[in-house]
Amino acid sequence: MDPLDFLEPAELLSFFHCRKTEMSCMENPQTFLCQLRDHNLIPEDRYQKMIRMKSKNNMRKAVYEVLDWLEREKSDHIPLFWRCVFKEVIVNQYPTLKLLHTSLMDGSFHFDPQLPKRVESEESDERGSSKLLDSEEKQPRSTKKKRKVRSGSICSDSDDEQPGPSKKQTLSPKKKPKKVLFSSPKKNEMSEIWTWPLYKTQLPVTCGEVEGMLKRDKLTKGEKCILVGKEWFTPSEFERFAGKESSRNWKQSIRCGNSTLGKLIKAGHLNAAVYKKRSKPAKKSQFSTRHLNTDEEDSRDEEATLEAQASSGEATGKCGKSIRTEMSWLTPVEFVNVALNQGDASWRKDILYEGKPLSVLIEANVLAIHSLLCKCKQCKPKPEDLESQKNDDECCICKSEGKEELVVCDNCPRSFHQKCHLPHIDDTILRDDSQWMCTFCVFKAIEGCRYPDKQKTEAVLSRQISQHMLECPYLLLYLCSADEEQIFATNPGQYLENYSSIIKTPMWLDNIADKLQWKEYQTVGEFVSDVQLIFTNSATYNKNNPEYRGMGENLKQLFDREFKKAFNIQD
Repeated sequence: MDPLDFLEPAELLSFFHCRKTEMSCMENPQTFLCQLRDHNLIPEDRYQKMIRMKSKNNMRKAVYEVLDWLEREKSDHIPLFWRCVFKEVIVNQYPTLKLLHTSLMDGSFHFDPQLPKRVESEESDERGSSKLLDSEEKQPRSTKKKRKVRSGSICSDSDDEQPGPSKKQTLSPKKKPKKVLFSSPKKNEMSEIWTWPLYKTQLPVTCGEVEGMLKRDKLTKGEKCILVGKEWFTPSEFERFAGKESSRNWKQSIRCGNSTLGKLIKAGHLNAAVYKKRSKPAKKSQFSTRHLNTDEEDSRDEEATLEAQASSGEATGKCGKSIRTEMSWLTPVEFVNVALNQGDASWRKDILYEGKPLSVLIEANVLAIHSLLCKCKQCKPKPEDLESQKNDDECCICKSEGKEELVVCDNCPRSFHQKCHLPHIDDTILRDDSQWMCTFCVFKAIEGCRYPDKQKTEAVLSRQISQHMLECPYLLLYLCSADEEQIFATNPGQYLENYSSIIKTPMWLDNIADKLQWKEYQTVGEFVSDVQLIFTNSATYNKNNPEYRGMGENLKQLFDREFKKAFNIQD
């Protein structure tokens, strides 16, 4: 007999209810989702949408939502859920499931603290209190009834609701008003381990492969706060001890679970004193081509991230060098002067966000401007900090920090992993103190003088690629950088069902990059043919999916336009 048969369905449902967040945080949940799909526990359309997701945060949110849907709509299938996910091959792949299985089998889940009664809204809670008060006093007075009705104006705190003018009229004094933030923590993040009573005074942290225990009070005082074995470290020392001394900010390299310390500090879960810095502060703005919007979660100080329309760039609500363009960081005044070529422009008026000048956001306290006499580390940085602020903290190509070191360009804000850049960055370059320029910058530097005469497409495609080992790598890097969600980066046959039966010749960006690196192409036409094959395959496979077909069409338009520009083609 299955040991689960000894447990009541109500117990299994309660256990499921308390573990949804833990299961949604499992790494690489594709196999987990396939198992649920094989047992008809999740809808087919939702499964197809989820397996296409590349963003880890979106995937976690989607897994939680499907588990929540299963609890609400298919609660009688929860015993089947536990039986299918506790198969040996599944449990061995996910440590979280192994711990949950152990907890159920040894009965330790019975020692979990009893949950309070679920409250759907403050309204029902206040009405319940009022009824209790009425029954205790046994004095049914009209004033009491009026007070109960008044509780109906309290707004429920739903993720789908947005703050508006009407909310100010109905908001109960007992609720704190919502603070407008572009990077506020999501609701389901609030149940992570840093909020658990067990970790009220300390938190488990990691940096690379090294684990330690962070003492909250010591971090607040600016003392050595991370314990590894019997030795204490400051955050920077712990980062160096973990072999990550090349990292530019301990707030980004040290993590608690899946969140960086910088994010926890910004969200108010941690308080940190100012440590003497040996490296640059985090600045997570990532340049995207001026044809696409960016979706940043961790900008410097994470106050707001804007796409400035006076020129192509990104802005944060700060005084100082806070706007990221393709080639450098600029102050708002410098940004407007460069964009409009005039020295008397008012940047508050000329830099727009969603059609409105920044002055609107400043008046609404969404953006904060420091005074000219401010001496904070952003306004008066040390020379070494100012130098280290020039480059991004994630790879321009794969959009992640990764475990490998980032190599920074000395001419623009971009950063790269050694194997993401084309050509690959050799170790000798890392040991060389001389200036290094990325392929983007090299191409831009000589773009105007390579093809003074107009070219024809047919002639360009027939040329030997050995003569164009700058233009072709540049075009591929341009595509990889524009593919924000990394939809076309990897082999789609590995995660799309029936792909091989529909597409006979699959192609993806990483495959083209390898062929370029190892010089497998003979002509420019062969390279262009492989790139176009990606878009043709996308249109064929996604003929009934306009969303993903549109992504391929947009990327194709970018490539065609940049290809003609790179070779000065005018047919």
